[in-house]
Amino acid sequence: MEVRIMENAFEISKEVSSILINKVKENPHAVLGFATGASPVETYKRMIEAFEKGEVSFKNVTTFNLDEYCGLTHEDENSYYWFMKENLFGKVDIDYEKVNFLSGDEAKSEKSCREYSEKISQAGGIDIQLLGIGTNGHIGFNEPADSFSDGPFKVRLTSSTISSNSKYFVNKKMPEYALTMGIGDIMRARRIVLIATGEGKADAVFKMIKGEVSPSCPASVLQNHNDVIVYLDKESAKLL
Repeated sequence: MEVRIMENAFEISKEVSSILINKVKENPHAVLGFATGASPVETYKRMIEAFEKGEVSFKNVTTFNLDEYCGLTHEDENSYYWFMKENLFGKVDIDYEKVNFLSGDEAKSEKSCREYSEKISQAGGIDIQLLGIGTNGHIGFNEPADSFSDGPFKVRLTSSTISSNSKYFVNKKMPEYALTMGIGDIMRARRIVLIATGEGKADAVFKMIKGEVSPSCPASVLQNHNDVIVYLDKESAKLL
């Protein structure tokens, strides 16, 4: 696990966006795993800027997102699909036929979970998986548990996750359940890039990097991956 401590989120975004953009330049048919939330937003802005300058095209890229809230369709403004559309997909030349998401639609969610890992495999596996980390150490929506998960599943969100994310739900109550890639799905990515910023992530970052590998801190499993880069600002790294 390589740890890089940067000055701030903007400096992190420049490095992480370069990693993703260079992968697409190297292989226009790259398979990228994306995350949502505050951590990757600046990175997505840099990717949009590169596209607008004509430096990169995403039209042949295949994407897989980590997770989605249960009960929300793609058209719901609180869904992660909508988030990706607003913060990246809708502002570059992505082919929506190559965009893959777990379905929060209750009628489709079970089938979606069943097929998601197979879709990743059929695409040739994920070249780079982008991650954030929750204050309780979750990656995707893999919450602290008794064992590490493998494939996609439905998870009941913890109170700390609901507390952290409820601020994004202005007009409705945040769902208590979500669908997520499993730890196995994440660990099968060829490269993993994780972003953490802010003092609130410091404890989780310490446990991820310095703690024992345990499902009580799901992100700690990344210690066992052979190609992980962790980008931190000074606040999130303060306990290291």
